[in-house]
Amino acid sequence: MLLRVGLARSARLRGGAVPLSLPLARRLSFEPPPPPDPEWTDTVEYLDETGALLSSAPGARPAVPGADPTILSGASAHPLPRPAAAARIAALALRHRSGAPLSAALSALPSAPDAALLLLAASSLPASDPVPLTSLVAWARLQPWFAPSDDLSSLLASRLPPATHSTELLALFDDTLALPDLAAFPKTLNTVVSALATHGLLEPAFYCFKRLRDAGFKGLETPAYNALLSLLLTRGLAFKAFEVLDEMATSGCALDEGTYELAVPALARAGRIDAARKMFDEMKQREGIGRAPVGVYSVMVDVLAKAGRLDAAMGMYREMVAVGHRVSTAVSTAMVEGLVRSGKLDAGMELWEEMRRGGLRPSFGLYTMVVEANARSGRLDIAAKLFGDMEKAGFFPTPGTYACLVEMHASAGQVDAAMRLFHSMANAGTRPGLSTFTALLTMLANKGMLDLAAKVLLEMKASGFPIEVTASDLLMIYIRDGSTDLALRWLRFMGSAGIRTNNFIIRQLFESCMKTGLYDSARPLLETYVAGAAKVDLILYTSILAHLVRCQDENNERAIMDILSASKHKAHDFICGLFTGPEQRKQPVLSFVREFFQGIDYDNEESAARYFVNVLLNYLVLMGQMNRARCVWKVAYENKLFAKAIVFDQHIAWSLDVRSLSVGAALVATVHTLHRFRKRMLYYGVVPRRIKLVTGPTLKMVVAQVLASLESPFEVSKVVLRAPGDSVLEWFKKPIVQQFLLNEIPSKADVLMHRLNVMFPSSAPEVRSLSIPRSLGMSR
Repeated sequence: MLLRVGLARSARLRGGAVPLSLPLARRLSFEPPPPPDPEWTDTVEYLDETGALLSSAPGARPAVPGADPTILSGASAHPLPRPAAAARIAALALRHRSGAPLSAALSALPSAPDAALLLLAASSLPASDPVPLTSLVAWARLQPWFAPSDDLSSLLASRLPPATHSTELLALFDDTLALPDLAAFPKTLNTVVSALATHGLLEPAFYCFKRLRDAGFKGLETPAYNALLSLLLTRGLAFKAFEVLDEMATSGCALDEGTYELAVPALARAGRIDAARKMFDEMKQREGIGRAPVGVYSVMVDVLAKAGRLDAAMGMYREMVAVGHRVSTAVSTAMVEGLVRSGKLDAGMELWEEMRRGGLRPSFGLYTMVVEANARSGRLDIAAKLFGDMEKAGFFPTPGTYACLVEMHASAGQVDAAMRLFHSMANAGTRPGLSTFTALLTMLANKGMLDLAAKVLLEMKASGFPIEVTASDLLMIYIRDGSTDLALRWLRFMGSAGIRTNNFIIRQLFESCMKTGLYDSARPLLETYVAGAAKVDLILYTSILAHLVRCQDENNERAIMDILSASKHKAHDFICGLFTGPEQRKQPVLSFVREFFQGIDYDNEESAARYFVNVLLNYLVLMGQMNRARCVWKVAYENKLFAKAIVFDQHIAWSLDVRSLSVGAALVATVHTLHRFRKRMLYYGVVPRRIKLVTGPTLKMVVAQVLASLESPFEVSKVVLRAPGDSVLEWFKKPIVQQFLLNEIPSKADVLMHRLNVMFPSSAPEVRSLSIPRSLGMSR
């Protein structure tokens, strides 16, 4: 049957331009709707196939689809089905898409569609093209019959691509948020937030979330929260993600498996390990989730291991294996690294073997760490085996791994292994570092392999490293080990290679040569030292003089005297002048000694001056120069170098303390002090109750035997020689004592000097304090 409908339109044109976007539709929605059109008045004629008139009716009126009979089937009228009416609306939207034609076509419908019919038509539109849907909704929003619905708004929100229609989405969100009852639009709000978050629009998504939170909306569902959490964590905003997670808990929203998979690793990586473990336990107890995913286990094991909670990490690792998850290389690596770095190397290597048996292939970083850890722990055999396995596995060792192995073998003194690794390192094209060269050279120096050390040092120079400091350090190693010959050879090599050293090391080598009696080598060193603008101080000069004191060979004495002369120290001129006559000195001995001691800087050289006096008095006593020795002691005492040596306690006790003196100084001090005591007692009549000579255990027998040869009244105890004042006074009256104290040697001089030579101490050059020098036996 043919249907011909003549439509008489009203005088005013209906329709006009239809808005193309939601913002424009939202603006137009605030305009008053147009007045309703009058009913149509044209005659409607119904014809059959032949064109014969069946019936006619005056005008037409809007018909409700599915209710009013408007379609004839034969001679009977039937209502238009609602799906067909919805399809008609969708067809118009697809045909005209947007603009005035669409508005005119929709406005010419026999009857205005209701909200359900509009939703049915919108749902049938293709999801790939949002333009027809937005145009249809924009037209509908201008109609007086339109009422917002959650279904239509959520459909529109789900069809709008956020990448190109974010403005429309936000406009829809604002319109929905402006409605009085937000609880009636949960699907729309969830869809908007999910769409924005899923497509990576962080700022709009979080803006919508904050607006809903501020508005008190509690209807956000788990998928929307999960999408927002995933986006925040992907962008590295863990603190914002935790804020969303707290809001999720506050609103009472249930957590699903996806939420746990996002939240537990995020909490763990952020350092909130206890909160992560609590949520992890909650996840395992939640029904419907089953076992925790392998990713969550992996993150928990990794974080616990790196945080040093190795027991908890190992428990999590064993649980992961027990529930059937296959442990990844990354997880095993994290556990082994955690155990090794915490010093549990045995447990780490046990897990390493377990990992290897399980078929997992260690990573390059794990190989490197395990090799270096075993090397640093002294397990060089295991480290070498692992190093070989690492090369067989196709991993090229790093310079750090090579350096660690070389340095550890060098520290263990394994020359062959260290040199083999060093050459392997060079053949592999890896440039050894400064620490590697230093460790290798130190090992070779300690082993006394001078030629090989020289070769490695030249390789170090060719690599571009400065070698002066390293070469000097090796020279100090030879000196400290007492290998003076090797030290001299190394110094000659340094000179031939153009390597200079510092004056401190030259001085150390000079003193080592003096100690070992290599005087011919010592003098050039001292001349080099002086020529290098270094100052020979009083301590160094005194140490040379001490060698002269204990020297017993005439040739060596001449060599040492030459060395003393090469020092160019003023003390040498003083000693030479001390042994000359008054005609050459132009002044008495006492004045000459006082002039020398006035030139000493006592603020900086007081201890050196005491050391010099001790050694010089030893030398003068051995040379039989008692008068000169007593002058030196008297001036030294005047300058308060030994301020507490002599104590006068009026009539009670007088004492002399020689514990800080050498033997020669102690003898000179004893003779000079007893002479002073004698003058006080005989000339001034002052007699103390007792007199003490505090000698200490070292000098006790030397002083006691000297005085015993004069039949002195002093009694020897542990560290003190003491006698009553009256007895000492009587003893002072003896002529032989008077001659001895006045430096007039009695007839027993040969016996006395023999005892001095036998019992004389050594003024060792290494002594730098006031301690008593070692004893030395010598004959003259």
